Amino acid sequence: MPGARLVRMDISAIPANLPDTLDRHGHALIPGLLDAATCQVLAARYDEDALYRSRIVMKRHGFGSGEYRYYAYPLPEPVAALRRALYPLLAPIANRWNAQLRLDTRYPDTHAEYLRGCHDAGQQSPTPLILRYGPGDYNCLHQDLYGDWVFPLQVAILLSQPGRDFDGGEFMLTEQIAGQPARAEVVPLNQGDGVAFAVRHRPVPGARGSRRALMRHGVSRLHSGNRHTLGIIFHDAR
Repeated sequence: MPGARLVRMDISAIPANLPDTLDRHGHALIPGLLDAATCQVLAARYDEDALYRSRIVMKRHGFGSGEYRYYAYPLPEPVAALRRALYPLLAPIANRWNAQLRLDTRYPDTHAEYLRGCHDAGQQSPTPLILRYGPGDYNCLHQDLYGDWVFPLQVAILLSQPGRDFDGGEFMLTEQIAGQPARAEVVPLNQGDGVAFAVRHRPVPGARGSRRALMRHGVSRLHSGNRHTLGIIFHDAR
């Protein structure tokens, strides 16, 4: 991608307490994952049709208001690089969570190896996406599931700056354990910040081992301006 530069994509850029924070809260902030120039280039290319395989208008499907586009293969290099760099940091956490939940699936060390299995299972369409919101737009609480193969963690990166580019539009997460009320949390983000979070469920301590907490995520109503977000999902779609 001409003019874009991926920065701080090495292990030292990721907070050392990332696994512990994910264990405790089901999400973890990754500050300054992308620099402002990369964010601006990614957002500015939203209307370049050749980069994408599909465009979704949320209101047509009851998903909320706003729209998003799925990238086509080959992914732009900043997007592909994020997938390659983040996956090996998250795979050990995903494996530990599955063990705690007594699930048999284990994830390989590299994203390329994981994708081969995903594609062999018929999930071959890329899922990284960019979302665009305007005044009044929002994203209903949901889970990004595209088939039987689901990697348990994903990352969202805010490409716009709150207070300058838009107001409102907070990233939200909910968590619910069977028989208990749901818990909601707002995750403050600045331009370039990422948030890693559980896709579908995560383990939480219980009286007799780990219990399964159901997770959903969304975006609250935008009051003004325009908001762009990059979504890095590690499993592909049917």
